[in-house]
Amino acid sequence: MAGHSKWANIQHRKGRQDAARSKLFSKLSKEITVAAKMGDPDPDKNPRLRLAVKEAKSSSVPKDVIERAIKKSQAGDGDDYEEIRYEGYGPNGVAIIVEAMTDNRNRTASNVRSTFSKNGGNLGETGSVGFMFERKGEVVYPASVGDADDVMMAAIEAGAEDVESSEDGHVVYCADTDLAAVANALEEQLGESDSTKLIWKPTTTTDMDLEGMQKLMKLIDALEDDDDVQRVTANFEASDDVMEQL
Repeated sequence: MAGHSKWANIQHRKGRQDAARSKLFSKLSKEITVAAKMGDPDPDKNPRLRLAVKEAKSSSVPKDVIERAIKKSQAGDGDDYEEIRYEGYGPNGVAIIVEAMTDNRNRTASNVRSTFSKNGGNLGETGSVGFMFERKGEVVYPASVGDADDVMMAAIEAGAEDVESSEDGHVVYCADTDLAAVANALEEQLGESDSTKLIWKPTTTTDMDLEGMQKLMKLIDALEDDDDVQRVTANFEASDDVMEQL
């Protein structure tokens, strides 16, 4: 979906900024610690941890930081974290899902609600926008791995559901429960992916003009600045012209 692909591009662009990098490393490290705490500290025996480590590596998190995050899980860190999903609306009625990991539910809920209200949005009840998204696995490859037909064939053989190819690269989608198996099968045929993770894929989108996108990005930036927020997904659609002006 174009809206999602463009959103992914915004994420990558933001991730390259130094100001965002340390915060991104912290969020990825937290996910590694919690994943290791919930299962085996060996990534080969823990699919969630394996995906968390893979995502951290794709974001250039240093090996020692990853190893330190895993060791923290054995020291008791991550015991108190719980995963919470918030749903709400942004400017122009854009649906937003906020995934958080917190040791203080009241603090996080208050901060997220306040951020929505201060930036032209409003926090809804759980399920208020979730029906506009599907939980999917996403594997991203650079355009250089092959043409659209080659990647489509590899994806079909790996058990994927869909592929979106463009000059920016290839995005392979699969059932959320199949992500580890599909990612491993793709790696055998196409090599290491740029990114492998679970996402919320919009099933319907809201078209945004420049003013709307500027307001939406202000809200998303504010949400992402919260240390408890791990990931923000929105179901917008915007033209290339609008995206280039952001």
